[in-house]
This record gives sequence, C-alpha cells and structure tokens, in this order.
Amino acid sequence: MTAIPAAQRRDPSIPWLIVISGCLIAALTFGPRSAMGFFQLPMLADTGWDRNTFGLAMAIQNLLWGIGQPVFGAVADRFGTWRVLALSGVIYAAGLLLMANAQNELMLHVGGGVLVGLGVASGSFGIVLAAFARNVPAERRSMVFGIGTAAGSAGMFVFAPISQGLIDAVGWSDALIALSALMLVIPVLAIPLAGNARTGGAALAEFEQTMGAALREAFAHRSFVLLVAGFFVCGFQVAFITAHFPAYVGDIGVAPGVAVVALALIGFFNIIGSLASGAIGQRYSKPAFLALIYIGRAIAITLFLVLPQTAASVIAFSVVMGLLWLSTVPPTNALVAVMFGTRYLGMLGGLVFFSHQVGSFLGVWLGGFLYDAFGSYDPVWWLGVALGLFAAAVHWPIREAPVERPLASPAG
Repeated sequence: MTAIPAAQRRDPSIPWLIVISGCLIAALTFGPRSAMGFFQLPMLADTGWDRNTFGLAMAIQNLLWGIGQPVFGAVADRFGTWRVLALSGVIYAAGLLLMANAQNELMLHVGGGVLVGLGVASGSFGIVLAAFARNVPAERRSMVFGIGTAAGSAGMFVFAPISQGLIDAVGWSDALIALSALMLVIPVLAIPLAGNARTGGAALAEFEQTMGAALREAFAHRSFVLLVAGFFVCGFQVAFITAHFPAYVGDIGVAPGVAVVALALIGFFNIIGSLASGAIGQRYSKPAFLALIYIGRAIAITLFLVLPQTAASVIAFSVVMGLLWLSTVPPTNALVAVMFGTRYLGMLGGLVFFSHQVGSFLGVWLGGFLYDAFGSYDPVWWLGVALGLFAAAVHWPIREAPVERPLASPAG
C-alpha cells in the first residue's frame, strides 16, 4: 500500500463535542439492531413462527436501512443533521415498540423491519460521519471516521450482553420495550451536530453543484461504481452473521452462552479494527486496504467451515471477524469524500451504503430461506467466501483521487 506524505498528516484541532455526541448516537443506533439475533429463538418459541419469518423481517430492516440512508442523507445535507437524527430516535423507538407487541407476522415486519430499518437509516454512520466530515479537516478525516465507526462497534459490544441479560430477566418483549425507551435519548445527543452541508469548515472549500449534477457525476465515475459494487459484499457477510450466527452456534452443538460471548467479542474487536482502519486509511492506499480486508474475511470463513467447529473455534472466528467487521466503513466513506468532497457526502455515502444494505437483505433473507429449504447455513457461508474474493477484485482498480471537474467558482 502506498504511504501518504507526512506533510499531509499535520494535527489540526478536532471538534470533540461533535465527535463525542456523534459517537454516542452511533453506539445507540448500531447496538440494538446488531443484537437482533438474540431475539430470534425466544420470539419464535413464543409465537410459533419459523426462522424464515424472522429472517424476512430482518431482511426488510436491512433493505429499508439501505433505501432510507441516501434519502435521509440528502435531507441532512440540505436541512440539517439534527432534524434527521431527532426523527431517527422517534422512528426507531416506535419500531422496537411495535416489534415488542407484534401479534402477527405483519406487525413484526412493519415494526422490526420497516420502522427499525428507517430509524437506523436516519441515525446511522452515513449521517454521523457526514457531519464529522463537514467539521474535520481532510488530514484527520479518516481517523475520525475510524473513531465514529469504533463507537458503533462499541454499541455492538455493549448491547450484546445487555440484550441477552434483559431477555433473561424480563423476556424478549419487555427487553425490546426497554431498548425502545433508550432510543428517545438520541434527539438530545444530536443537538451539537446541528448544521447542514453549507456549515462547518470544510464547506468553505466546496464547489457549488446541484444534487442532480452530483448524482450524474458520481455514477459516471468508474471508481465510485466499483466502490458501490464492492460494498454490497460487506453487507451480505456481516448481516448474515448478525442475524443468524447465534442460531448457527446452537446448530453446531456449542452452548448458547458462547454465542453471547462471540457477538460481544465481534463488537469489542470491531472497536480495535475500526480504529486501526481509520489510522491505516489515513496513511496508506484505501482501495488496496479494502481489498485485503475482503480477502481476510474469505480466508477466515473458509477456515471456520473446514476446521473442527468447537467453542474455541467460534471464539477465534469472532475475534478475527471482529477485526475485519466494520473496518471497511472508514476507508469507504473517506474514499467518497476524496472523490467528491463533502457537499453531498450524506447522499453519496448513503448510495454506497444502499448497495451494502441490498447485500444485507440478501444475506439475512437467504440465511433463513436456505436454512428452511436445506436444513443448513453452509450454502450461504460459501457464497460469502466467493463474494469476498469478488469484492477484493473490484477494489484494486479504484483510484484514490478527486474526480476531474471543469473549473468552477467556489461556493459562497
């Protein structure tokens, strides 16, 4: 990987209030949805639904997350981040509440699928990291993206044991109600992130451009299209594991408590991986680094499947996957900012993430569908390996450089 000159790595000040507030929001929005797998078996035991029913709800959640993020990103770019994040807390809380009281499959799919998906979309990484980008100099952007992503990872680490503990203590329904109430804190935490794409220090260096022109420019840019194609794979792999890994651990005869430890370890090492990714992406080629991440995932899954599967192998796999889990997010978002600037970063980053969530939809849905059809998750695991190699291949040719534009006047 090519190093970035030291002269470009000076240490300007960072607006820590904005960063800390955004990190807390990332932890709150990413934490509960990453713990959805713990609710699957107790919910199905009480309702009599099958895994395909639950898997479809989670698939809808991931798809709506993907569809909603570029829309909410565009709204935040124009009308302000606080408004979108405040809406996120309300929608997210409503979705978890409806899921907790689901009397039929439709209520589950609307609550846990549509509303939770839109709640995450309006409060997830794309919205928070775009606010960071507007207020943090480019020299520190990748590192701050890593910090924000690590915060989401911390949410996964914290909410895995919290969710399982609440389920054990009060049952899955009341556990969801408790998480619903917690989401109402988000509008308060979002106050320091007020502002839109025209505010913040980075906005002064941006060029004026319409939204339509930005979209045409992005989809005519080969590197952006490759980035969109590669991020599909990230979604497929991590969403499948998030939704189905706890059940898979039980299927291979490992004690259920190991699944709790495994997801907590993914969350913990995700923190390390995200922070390391932000630092590495600040110094070395982001496309090459992303290709190596996907190769690493393919190797990790292959070894997990072919070697004897025990509690120890589950733990080892979780540690490795944790390091590689959200390490794709800082360099991917940073590449969008490098290519196009921060003017429409919420929208363009959201479009890249839409591809991620299409992959998430297929990973979660195929997990449940193929399990019910064949009694095994193995076909989806091996598909994840093949897609990992595909993602590595499409990231190598990506150019880490601003898009070539005709001379234009800076935004006033």
